Amino acid sequence: MTNAVGYWVHSWDAVAVQIGPLPLRWYGIMYIIGFGVAYFLLVRRQRAGRLWLPSRYAVQDMLFYGFCGVLAGGRLGHCLFYEAGHYLGAPWEIVMVWKGGMSSHGGFIGVMIALALFARAYRVPFLNVLDNAVLAAAPGLFFGRLGNFINAELCGRVTHVPWAVIFPNVDYQPRHPVQLYQAVMEGAVTFAVLAIVGRKERRLGLLSGLFAVVYAAGRIFTERYREPSPVLEGPLGLGMTQGQFLSLFVLGIGIGLLVYSARNRKHGS
Repeated sequence: MTNAVGYWVHSWDAVAVQIGPLPLRWYGIMYIIGFGVAYFLLVRRQRAGRLWLPSRYAVQDMLFYGFCGVLAGGRLGHCLFYEAGHYLGAPWEIVMVWKGGMSSHGGFIGVMIALALFARAYRVPFLNVLDNAVLAAAPGLFFGRLGNFINAELCGRVTHVPWAVIFPNVDYQPRHPVQLYQAVMEGAVTFAVLAIVGRKERRLGLLSGLFAVVYAAGRIFTERYREPSPVLEGPLGLGMTQGQFLSLFVLGIGIGLLVYSARNRKHGS
């Protein structure tokens, strides 16, 4: 739908289908698609000998650990990184995930902890598991940002670029569709880089390091187009968003992994 001046007006219903009293939301569907693609990629890499797991059933266990890590880490990350004051005053709301609020950085922490436990349980190198996990997770970031766009949340700054979008739930100003920018940079570009590099056997930690560096760089760049708000404001008056601030740590971890990979002669992903 376009308005009189030619900008596309967001009119997408966040609910895909209503099943009795239960609304099936597009955001949840995006998560399901992301995990489905991740499972497909992990099974392919396990069969090719890139993921050192004994069977596809072990891959299913890995995905379950990852799901728990994303859910717990993403929710706790949002509550602590973005609205700590509110949730410390009402901690019972932390479990109310249906009210929204997930943090990708918190999700990363949760997944790393969950996969470390998984790797220990299956007695496989953690970096082999992590290298494969980041490649499989990148499409999920793409679909997750599409979910943000459909929900008309995390909107961009006011602009007059030809591809600007009007979000009526916010106002009637044309805005950057920053959710789509981040879908491309955090999801599509990151996956493309990892898929190209990951086609052949590489040193342990290389894919994980590349993921962290490419993701962080894309996040730091695209955050400049997001509409400022007190919730998103970074600490210490540094003039950056909380997402940019947290991405600096991800960038540092990525550089550290790349240095480790360059010095490590062991291949396996």
